[in-house]
Amino acid sequence: MRNLRCVGQKSVQNVPGIEAIAWDASSDSILNLRAADGLLHLDRWTEEGLQPIASWDAPPTPYKAINLHFFADTGIACIILDIGDLIVVRESPDNEEKIEIVGSIDAAISAAAWSPDEETLVVTTKASTIVYLTRDFEELTSVELTSRDLDLSDHVSVGWGKKETQFKGKKARALRDPTVPETIDDGRLADTNESCETTISWRGDGAYLAVNSVENASQRRMIRVYSREGILDSVSEPVNGLIGPLSWRPAGNLIAGVQLFEDKRQVVFFERNGLRHGQFPLRPLDGVQNGNGVSVHSLQWNVDSTVLAVTYDDRVQLWTMGNYHWYLKQEIMDPGLKWHPEKPLVFALISKSKERIRRLQYSLEVCAGPILPPFDYGVVAVIDGKSLKITPLRQANIPPPMSLHDVNLPANANDVVITLDGSDNGTCREPIFRILVLHQTWSSSYSLDLATMLPPTQVEKPAESRETSHVANAQEKLDSGLRLSLEFRSTEVAPGPIKMTENGSLLANGRVLARGCTSYLVTPSHLIFTTSQQLLKLVHLIADTEALEVPSDTPESDERCRSIERGAKLVTAMPSIFAVVLQMPRGNLETIYPRALVLAGIRQSITKKKYKKAFLACRHQRVNMNILHDHHPEQFIANIPLIIDQIKKVEFIDLFLSSLREEDVSATMYRETLRAEQREDDGASSEGGGKVNIICNAFLEALASRKANVKNMITAQVCKNPPDLDAGLIEIVRLREKGSDRVEETVEHICFLADVNRLFDNALGLYDLQLTLLIAQQSQKDPREYLPFLQGFELMEPVRRKFSIDDHLGRFKKALHHLHDLSAFDELQAYTVRHNLYEHALSLHRHDTAKYASLMRLYADNLKSTSRFKEAATAFHYLGDHAQASECHRNANQWQDALSTASLIPLSTAQLRAFAETLAHSAVETRDFRAAATIHLDHLHDVPAAANYFCKAYLFSDAFRAIATLPSSSQPNDLLASVFDSALADSMAVITDLIADCKAQLSAQVPRIRELREKKQADPLAFLEGDNAGADVPDDISIAPTDASTAGGGTLFTRYTNRSATGAGSLASSRRSSRNRRREERKRARGKKGSVYEEEYLVSSVARLVERVNGVGEEVGRLVEWLVRRTMVERARAVETGMVEVVEMCGRAVEEVFAKEEGEVEGQEKKDTPVVKEYRKLSFLTSG
Repeated sequence: MRNLRCVGQKSVQNVPGIEAIAWDASSDSILNLRAADGLLHLDRWTEEGLQPIASWDAPPTPYKAINLHFFADTGIACIILDIGDLIVVRESPDNEEKIEIVGSIDAAISAAAWSPDEETLVVTTKASTIVYLTRDFEELTSVELTSRDLDLSDHVSVGWGKKETQFKGKKARALRDPTVPETIDDGRLADTNESCETTISWRGDGAYLAVNSVENASQRRMIRVYSREGILDSVSEPVNGLIGPLSWRPAGNLIAGVQLFEDKRQVVFFERNGLRHGQFPLRPLDGVQNGNGVSVHSLQWNVDSTVLAVTYDDRVQLWTMGNYHWYLKQEIMDPGLKWHPEKPLVFALISKSKERIRRLQYSLEVCAGPILPPFDYGVVAVIDGKSLKITPLRQANIPPPMSLHDVNLPANANDVVITLDGSDNGTCREPIFRILVLHQTWSSSYSLDLATMLPPTQVEKPAESRETSHVANAQEKLDSGLRLSLEFRSTEVAPGPIKMTENGSLLANGRVLARGCTSYLVTPSHLIFTTSQQLLKLVHLIADTEALEVPSDTPESDERCRSIERGAKLVTAMPSIFAVVLQMPRGNLETIYPRALVLAGIRQSITKKKYKKAFLACRHQRVNMNILHDHHPEQFIANIPLIIDQIKKVEFIDLFLSSLREEDVSATMYRETLRAEQREDDGASSEGGGKVNIICNAFLEALASRKANVKNMITAQVCKNPPDLDAGLIEIVRLREKGSDRVEETVEHICFLADVNRLFDNALGLYDLQLTLLIAQQSQKDPREYLPFLQGFELMEPVRRKFSIDDHLGRFKKALHHLHDLSAFDELQAYTVRHNLYEHALSLHRHDTAKYASLMRLYADNLKSTSRFKEAATAFHYLGDHAQASECHRNANQWQDALSTASLIPLSTAQLRAFAETLAHSAVETRDFRAAATIHLDHLHDVPAAANYFCKAYLFSDAFRAIATLPSSSQPNDLLASVFDSALADSMAVITDLIADCKAQLSAQVPRIRELREKKQADPLAFLEGDNAGADVPDDISIAPTDASTAGGGTLFTRYTNRSATGAGSLASSRRSSRNRRREERKRARGKKGSVYEEEYLVSSVARLVERVNGVGEEVGRLVEWLVRRTMVERARAVETGMVEVVEMCGRAVEEVFAKEEGEVEGQEKKDTPVVKEYRKLSFLTSG
């Protein structure tokens, strides 16, 4: 789809006698060899003009310059003449001759060619010999061209060309193998234009070369393929009419030659093994009758193998190939061509008069029409000699080499421009395009009317002229057309000039946007370009060039980036239909719809309130339809009637409503990639919960007055979250009541939208058996099952039917209401117990005291059986059942309420005492010593037992008060000595054991924590290996997380922390089974010595010990005080000293353990540092 367009041209005039030219790639200049006044002149053509290098006497005998080559690294030019002379011209000689004949071949030279790496020269002599020379012109080897070379060819002729081997029976033609040719070439020479010349061509990598020569013995022209070492590799198969031109494609896959027939010429291709590999015909030449007097002079591939130059005696044709079709792109009326060795589309030409040199630069460009909507029809024109292939890709996406219109031109085209006909811009019909074609010396104009779909018609046909004024006029028209085309391609937001350099850098106003760019387009809102990484990228166009944001190479997450086929290039874009056309390397077309273009068009349509256009785009391009609302929620809700009027079709509205979901797709799936500060209209806002219901309710309100949209109303009800199936079914009931004939249709519709089994239950829940039957008929239910089922309901009374339906559907509360309406209290009681409906039943009978009490009794029994004793006691109190209430209070550990309630039963003194003893025993079992002491003191009047239990609760003051209040006859002093002092001694023993245990624990655990941390700091790997520490660990194993890691993707440093340094640990941890998690938790709780969990376990143990010490501080203080009061000073001092030591050890442990824990490896769970409470000592014990 690309044409060759001349983008640069220079020439030098009046240089007579030009023999040969060569490129100097280092300075991008041209060297030319010319003969004048009996001398040979070597000149350099630069931008400053011709600069002479050297001149010397021409040979006295007739000669021809076969090869001119320049070595840029040494500044030496090598000239090879057919008389055998090898001449070297040094541009800057260093103690050497400036001009030197380094060698001469007596047998004369027929052809010569340097290898691509400039290290080997191969010449063929007129004595049928090939000579290999080094760069210093030392002979490497020589090979003789003989008829024996044909023996190497293993091409087999099966004789299909001979009459005696051909089957001549009936229907022979139908039975002939179509894969076998009718005739076999024998390699005879062409009858005319055979000059018996020899041609040499190297392959692009310099490993092989091909020699095209005539074998005199057999009078056959053949192509021999030699290796770089001079070993014959293959010989071509016989081809009749093969002539001298030869060129090996630099890519290496084809060798091009020319075959002559009586009435035509064609380029034929060979493989390296000599077999034919296709061909294409050359077109008849303008101004030449049957090709007489004009022969093909040479074939030359450009450096990247994309263009083949066919040189005639008076002109050069440039051919390209796409989709296995060869296009004639350019015809230039100068014969001597030389490609640039590095730049693919730059070459030099020698005029036919040999007095002028031209330097031409071309580019492969797509000739496309306007991209600015609404004229973006994707009109593309492809030049193919006298044929102009035109295709509007928006109307007919026809792959090349085919086209919608094939315009026959009066002469070969060199360039073409498509622009909009200015006379038709304001009409509403399809646009008319003006096509301007540039020929050699004149131009022609055509009109393409897309409304008629007819081929273009010629509107301008000037007479041909070779005058300079006509050529200038044609070029001026072309330039004007290009300017007009660019105007229609311009954008409203122009970021300055955008261009792509030869090395693939994409520039915007001088700023480099991307490198490795292969093609680009500019639409009104986007810059689209392809890269060498097989990506298509879109850049939002804004006025500030510096703020242009180029997307990264993340096609999986960015809508502005998309993967494409390797080598694909842009052809054109059609923003109106969100399409971009790409051409693959082999030539076929692919139309894609980039998400960025699609979403940009949808957002623009929504902003302009063209909701139908936006909806259709979402439907065709499979875009989530929530964007219609999420892009501009307030505008959408306010314009729902307009949306319904635009979309109209019931099916389309249903499609939209059924696509709704709570997610805000404009913030997630289709997040706007244009920066917020650059957006002209940013109405997107995220919806919280209830978005679907808000939209559905708004549609229901708008559809309420539209009778034709009943389906839409049902869809809106069903698509709510949760679905309002009852409302949808009620709409069907209303239709049925109106006698509408669309009831069955709407039933089918709602069954399509929702689960038919749920609809059956909901219809049954409406107590409408006829509607339920209609739903059942749309389901897979067996009529033998649901018909008797529904008939059973039909036979019941209305209220009993409602009860049975609700009971069947599991709506037990509503069923209980129906039982209440039926006044079936006994059945209601049983139903209440069966379905645990006590609260609801009580509320129904709150005004009927007797029934309320009966239900309360059932409820109280239920509460007692389910161990809800506190509530059960309250219920029994309401019923006046004090015995049951007292029992429930006892089970709830409410001893005060239990004793007070027991006194209301009433109980005898002995029974009440026994009950109090039972409560005290229960309090002791639960270690509630204070409650036990209170019961013994107040209800059992057992002062010694009460004092003992007070002391066990460390309530020494209460115990002392209980004993001191006894009358003197009870000998309280004796009780103090026997009971109180004994209890003090027991409490001291308990506290002393506790202090000893705390000291031992701290003395063991704190040094171990210190040891573990030192080990971890010295060798983290061994520490984290846990039980495997000390084993031989390979040093060539990566500790980075992998998908196969048994630690769920975490590293060794994070495997035990449920976190990951790479961010994937949480996902991997979630994949662990609960069984594995429980195993890890058990290991963590055990804190086995040597395991990785040991340190964490020890730290937690120290924290718990500190909390325990803080908790016993007040109890120890009370114990010390009463020990002193009971004259046990030494014991008090011992307890206090031990407590002080423990508190100090806790302080040091907290400072060491938890201060260091804050600096642990990241990922370790951080513990809250405990606070050690200060222990307040007795002042008069301090000095002791």
